[in-house]
Amino acid sequence: MDIKGRLVKKMPAQTGQGRNGEWKKQEFVIELEGTYPRFVCFSVWNDKLNVDALSEGSVLNVFFDIESREFQGKWFTNLTAWKADSAEGGQHNAPPLPPIESYSPDMGGASDDMSPF
Repeated sequence: MDIKGRLVKKMPAQTGQGRNGEWKKQEFVIELEGTYPRFVCFSVWNDKLNVDALSEGSVLNVFFDIESREFQGKWFTNLTAWKADSAEGGQHNAPPLPPIESYSPDMGGASDDMSPF
């Protein structure tokens, strides 16, 4: 799957040791186009994508896989990015996103009813 949005935040890389050896994980957040701000966080494992090479504020096409798994009766969903290309340069005729005033992790809230209010 793929989605288009403006890169608003790159998280620090995390590393650890697992049963299959050392691992690296880094997350980044994009803001989706639309009337109401919506934010999506992607994970990148090991060296599938160089997140440090991405510029905050740039518009990207992010290619990713979706996976859900159950743990103790609850379901968890991960979005794992494996490619990100610049969407700037006239590939799409969509209007540009407004400038990012500030980013807050709780923007776009966790409301169940999907209401903007």
